[in-house]
Amino acid sequence: MAVFRSKAATTGEAKVAGERSLLLGIGISAVGIGMYVPFSLVFFHHVTGLSLTLVGLVMTVTGLAGLAFMPLAGSAVDRFGAKRVNLVLYGIRALGFALYPFASSLAAFAAVALITALADRSFSVVQQSLIGEVARGAARDRLQASTRALQNAGMGAGALLVSGVLALWGTGGFTYTAWGNSLAFALAGLLVSRVRPVRDDAAGSARRAPTGYRMVLRDRPFLGLTAANFLTALGYSALSVLFPLYLSTWLAAPDSLTGAAFTVNTVLCAGIGVLIAGRVRRSGARRTRSAALGALLFAAAFVGQIVLGTLRPGQTVTLVALLAIVVVYTLGELVHSPSGGALSVSAAPEAVRGRYLATYQLSYSLAGALAPSLFTALLAVDGRLPWAVLTVAALGAALALVRLEPHLPAGAVHSEPPAAAVPGDAAAPERRPAAVVA
Repeated sequence: MAVFRSKAATTGEAKVAGERSLLLGIGISAVGIGMYVPFSLVFFHHVTGLSLTLVGLVMTVTGLAGLAFMPLAGSAVDRFGAKRVNLVLYGIRALGFALYPFASSLAAFAAVALITALADRSFSVVQQSLIGEVARGAARDRLQASTRALQNAGMGAGALLVSGVLALWGTGGFTYTAWGNSLAFALAGLLVSRVRPVRDDAAGSARRAPTGYRMVLRDRPFLGLTAANFLTALGYSALSVLFPLYLSTWLAAPDSLTGAAFTVNTVLCAGIGVLIAGRVRRSGARRTRSAALGALLFAAAFVGQIVLGTLRPGQTVTLVALLAIVVVYTLGELVHSPSGGALSVSAAPEAVRGRYLATYQLSYSLAGALAPSLFTALLAVDGRLPWAVLTVAALGAALALVRLEPHLPAGAVHSEPPAAAVPGDAAAPERRPAAVVA
């Protein structure tokens, strides 16, 4: 963690109070997530004793309920602060996983799953808001990159850990995994409690002013930013949803390549994510343009899939080409994610940041919900068609980001805003031209 601090010192970025605790908490909670997400259906089946059909039905219903809860979580952040809501969500998740082994009836499992799903679905909104609450300027980009790297590393470690537990204790190990997950969330909450938010005096008075989602819906540039992110978010779903189907149906490649692709993606995200984001940040690139570059790299990777699906070379060439495409795709992810995340956080007025980010995060949720049906329908027509649609979407996102740049606040577009502006503050009255916001 000292690496992050030294980089901040050398680049002039403000240090975040409790940064090491925040990052350690994120890493520990990611280990907990990695302990159950890869096995979610099987995990809850063995922990509760319910059938896979019932478990799947409950998870679908509670997941949809969690999406509906996200706007309320955004309002809670604006009223009580991101840190407080973050701690509450960690507590709910810890309690939920502690109770899962005792939820052997359908009603009990549904109740615990519902409460836990509400916390899980809303957590990304609250965590993004917390980064905006504790960091300013380029420190936000740094935390975005560090968070993503730790989440990838933690989830990989969690998956390995639960594999070892299952090897020792068999399916009975899922119960211990649930309790271990509960402990991970509890420890993460304790660590995050040490983080100290930074607020401006003006923002404190603005927080008390009456605000609501109508303000978000009137903010056309931010809605445009959210729409652009939806187009990019479809690409984020490609590796987990489209890639395995494409390999097995169109390329007739071995399923083991899917595991290899995921491994390459995870290792690169965990190993060089902070380095890539740091290079982008120190280059002085505007967040809109670096996020657009990430979208263009996505498009290049998708075009590569179209070419590969057209040529259909031998197995050895296919393997090398697929891994090269995954590397380009991952670089796009590493360039886009920190810049896009910091852009959304900084473009949101501090007084209503929770509502803004709840709206923004819906773009990821909607893309994730739409991706399976969209990809399978397009794949049934032609294996290259979904990649063509994703290419157009990524190019559209890149163009939209560049076109939106003049209409977004300077403190959002630049990680180091002009001296006349308040660093990291997107709530100033002159933040957008009146004609654009109307």
